[in-house]
Amino acid sequence: MNESRFSGQTAIVTGGADGIGKAIVRRLAAEGASVTLFDVSPEKGAATVAELAAEGFKVHAETVNIADEDEVRAGFAAVASRSEGGRLDIMINCAAIVGPTNTRITQVTTEAFDLETAINLRGTFFMTKYALLAMESRNYGRVLNFASIAGKEGNAGMSPYSATKAAVIGLVKSAGKEFAETGITVNAIAPAVIRTPMVDGIHPDQVKYMTDKIPMKRCGTLEEVASLSCWIVSPEASFCTAFTFDLTGGRAVY
Repeated sequence: MNESRFSGQTAIVTGGADGIGKAIVRRLAAEGASVTLFDVSPEKGAATVAELAAEGFKVHAETVNIADEDEVRAGFAAVASRSEGGRLDIMINCAAIVGPTNTRITQVTTEAFDLETAINLRGTFFMTKYALLAMESRNYGRVLNFASIAGKEGNAGMSPYSATKAAVIGLVKSAGKEFAETGITVNAIAPAVIRTPMVDGIHPDQVKYMTDKIPMKRCGTLEEVASLSCWIVSPEASFCTAFTFDLTGGRAVY
């Protein structure tokens, strides 16, 4: 770990009060970044800020539903008000919902599909758009969105989730190419099963289905996700954009 890798940089992490987002917030803060977490739960956000403060890290929290454009805009404005010159260097979008699992598409309700689309896809669009708007004046920035192996291969029983994560991959490809001649990169990570509270809420048969497909025969860890994420959003990853990185224990090989 490099305690000064992100010194002087400003970062936003969505879904930052729990799971993958929280692990990334901790790692960025430990490496010198000024981090604001966005989370839909003010209680969880405050608890994470307090927990990290006890570990010696000062982070901020904003209550943001990423599916609501006004809330996203307000969250970015709050971060800009605290940073030097309104700068934003890093935006990592982890917020998502799993939606129906172990459920055939014929049993998925329109309401469930629309909710998943609103958070996983429209939310990704808003976060990417406003991050790029904040970064383009300085011609530097790192945008990282979370897709999924389900977006590459599809998971039976999870059609809405698979569809939205495939769309995230497409959005990243397009936005990355649009900003390829700047110092701003736009990438994604497509994890397989990572042991998080979100996964704990999935039907056990669905978790077994997904884990059995992983050649390493285990879930990924939060530390492994945070490590790859922080490299992607570092200055070292300057020649990587519009790409979806594998984090699947050998399940995806392209």
